Amino acid sequence: MNGPLALTYLRILAVPVLVILLLSNFRGYHIAAFAVFLLATLTDTLDGFWARRKKQITVLGQLLDPTADKLLIVSALICLVGSGAVPAWMAVIIIGREIAVTGFRAMASAKGINIPASALGKIKMILETTTIGVLLLGEGVLGGLYVLSKVGLWLTVVAALVSAAEHYVRYGRTVLSGRS
Repeated sequence: MNGPLALTYLRILAVPVLVILLLSNFRGYHIAAFAVFLLATLTDTLDGFWARRKKQITVLGQLLDPTADKLLIVSALICLVGSGAVPAWMAVIIIGREIAVTGFRAMASAKGINIPASALGKIKMILETTTIGVLLLGEGVLGGLYVLSKVGLWLTVVAALVSAAEHYVRYGRTVLSGRS
C-alpha cells in the first residue's frame, strides 16, 4: 500500500457515498454530492501525479485507477439519468464508450500493445467531470448557468465518440488482426 493507491481506494469508497447522496432528498444534497464528486475527481488528479513523481507506480494502481474513474463517472451518470438530469441515450453513449475502450485496451494488452491515454481522451474526461459537476449542483444552485450542463453533455458525447474512433483508427488494424 502506498499513498497514490490509498487515494485510489478513497475514490472507490466515495462512489457509494455519492450514490447515497444523489438518491437522498435532504436540503443541500446537491452541494454535498458535488463536494464528494469534486474530492473524488481531485484524488484522480493527485494519485497519478504522486505515483509518477515518487516512482510509486504499481500494477495494481494501473488497474484500479481507471476502474475507480469509470465507477465514479458511471455511478454519477446513472443517478443523473434517474433524476431526469441526463437523457438516457446520452448516458448510454458515454458509458458504452467507456466499456468499448476498456475492452479494446484489454485486447491490445493481451497482444503486448499499450494504448496510452490520448489528448482527446483527456479532453473527454475533463468535459465529463466538469459537466457532471455542473449537473450535480443543479439549476437550483446555478440558476441560468445551468444551461452549461446541456452544452457540456453534447460536447461530452461528441468527445466520447471521437476519442473512441481515434483509438480504433490508430490501433484497430493491429489490435484486431489475427496476429498476437
